[in-house]
Amino acid sequence: MTEALDPFAAATSVRPLGDGTFVAHLHPGWAVGERPHGGYLLALLTRALGETTGLAPLAVSAQYLRPPRVGPVLIRTELLKAGKTVTVARAVLEQSGKTCVDATTTLGKPPEDEPTWADLPDMPVNPPSNAIDLSAGEARKFFFLAQVCDMRLDADTAEFLDGRTGPPRLRMWVRPREGQPDLLFGLVAGDLSVPVTLNLARFGWAPTVQLTALLRAEPANGWLRLAVDCRAVHGQWFDEDVTVVDSVGRLVCQARQLALSP
Repeated sequence: MTEALDPFAAATSVRPLGDGTFVAHLHPGWAVGERPHGGYLLALLTRALGETTGLAPLAVSAQYLRPPRVGPVLIRTELLKAGKTVTVARAVLEQSGKTCVDATTTLGKPPEDEPTWADLPDMPVNPPSNAIDLSAGEARKFFFLAQVCDMRLDADTAEFLDGRTGPPRLRMWVRPREGQPDLLFGLVAGDLSVPVTLNLARFGWAPTVQLTALLRAEPANGWLRLAVDCRAVHGQWFDEDVTVVDSVGRLVCQARQLALSP
């Protein structure tokens, strides 16, 4: 009897066609309106490369060329380098004959040893009692993945919810609604934050243009802690840095993206 996939694994499942290409279906639960979430798209592409190479992602760099819609997509993979320590491969997500996301991934074996040195954000393992549930009340209009993700926002960094402005900096906790986080969910977590520019009173869709993520360790069960920061906002352009730490204090993912604010 085949073991049932958890919802995240099911939503990121791909079917090989035997020639380095895969077909998949973009899940509506992982979409903002009709636009699938950017981190979710990366997980889908990385899943296909993992099945092709049998290796785990270490670094992912993606260009978002145009937003696909919920529904069927084609994923093309290409092996760029096969090495003993590092393998590099490319995955391209296409819909209706047009390229939507183009990602290059470095693959290998994630380290299992404890780090020699680490400088990580100081956050509680679990969200405090006053953390804001983004699936409830007025907060829900800022977060569209409540069906699949449980996310809590640090009230002290969420000035935008009170109509105030403040630094583009947020602290959050996230976990899957069902099941436990894995390495690919850690990758998604690097892009799960609501835009930091909300604290600058910039509301609306903030599309990712380019995202680079480093995957550092398999996450332990429990909440993932997200420290979300910004270095500069220039006109419509802004950057967003996300550090993802698991429940036992291990660095899981570092993600940096260039995005457009409303």
